[in-house]
Amino acid sequence: MNNQSKANRRQWDSKRIQALRRHLDLTQRELADRLGTRQQTISEWETGMYKPRGASATLLSIIAERAQFKYEATPSKEVPKKP
Repeated sequence: MNNQSKANRRQWDSKRIQALRRHLDLTQRELADRLGTRQQTISEWETGMYKPRGASATLLSIIAERAQFKYEATPSKEVPKKP
């Protein structure tokens, strides 16, 4: 994989996965069926136990793009905003 592909790869954290699922108006089981995985896997992603990798992360990105789901890349270190 070249550097440009790595830079363009979206990071999927628990909040973004849940936000995408809600944007699509799907249950965990329905999203799991679309991805060809188990409902428990979606639950584990949404609770932050695990993160999607490889093909699963790619499929999430494809689904998000087709659904016009807008989100920002995960910064490497989140800094709290001052009020």
